[in-house]
Amino acid sequence: MTELRYATYDVFTDTRFAGNPLAVVFGADALSDAQMQTIAREFNLSETIFVRAPQNAQHAASVRIFTPTKELPFAGHPTIGCAIALAEQRHGRNQPSDQILVLEEKIGPVRCGVSLDPEQATFAEFSVPKLSEPAGPDPSIEAAANALGLNEDDIGFGRYRPALFSAGVPFAMIPLASTDALVRAKPSMQSLSATLGSTEVFLFARADRDAAYSFNARMFAPEIGIVEDPATGSAAAAFAGMLARFEDLPDGWHTLPILQGVEMGRPSLIGLEVQIEAGKLAGARIAGKAVKVSEGALFC
Repeated sequence: MTELRYATYDVFTDTRFAGNPLAVVFGADALSDAQMQTIAREFNLSETIFVRAPQNAQHAASVRIFTPTKELPFAGHPTIGCAIALAEQRHGRNQPSDQILVLEEKIGPVRCGVSLDPEQATFAEFSVPKLSEPAGPDPSIEAAANALGLNEDDIGFGRYRPALFSAGVPFAMIPLASTDALVRAKPSMQSLSATLGSTEVFLFARADRDAAYSFNARMFAPEIGIVEDPATGSAAAAFAGMLARFEDLPDGWHTLPILQGVEMGRPSLIGLEVQIEAGKLAGARIAGKAVKVSEGALFC
């Protein structure tokens, strides 16, 4: 019998029992793919991340990310949560400290910055390892409305129309005309991929003018074991492509935070920064805080 240490974190929040829960399993080098998938199914969180020895000794760790039903090459909330877990494990929380570490993910190396502060939740950010780009034909407004249980006039606002984008994981990006439509959305639990072209569907609406964030969002992926996700960093990374295409941003860096998970009772604030050069997406960063909720031993 093998004993492995693990910790759970709530990510994209500074408050326990909000944000997106994550399981971090340490010392997972000897686990097979099947064992990691089984453990992820046992935790039954949107993602579980497994920490292994890095191939490059200068990097912090090699990691594998699993949903309850499949492995992902990249995901945002596991990246943020794992970077924070490793920084806290290695440096503690007694003194303020800024750390840079690299996680080896299936998509490639991901450079993370972590800011430790004993007075508040730990903060991390990372540069997206792959810029968002179109991932297939744009879904029709009619198809989006039918798949989400909405009216066609609920779909789209301003220049925004449904599209598929990926920064490592493909998402059907569906703009909604109001936060009311966002609340009313009831996605089909059967065949979102057949209707919209992706198993992961990201819905978003522009936030109220006086809000401290730019967009409200929800994410559904029932076909991969995620009925609804409280916070989806990989979707935010893909969303950068939508912003570059539809938002008419001037050149430079732009901060456009996303509030997700409200409808689940787990509000999550995802920091998103996008860089535009010559009218095109040139860079993106994802940021957020995380708090440890539990730790223990896993026997397998």
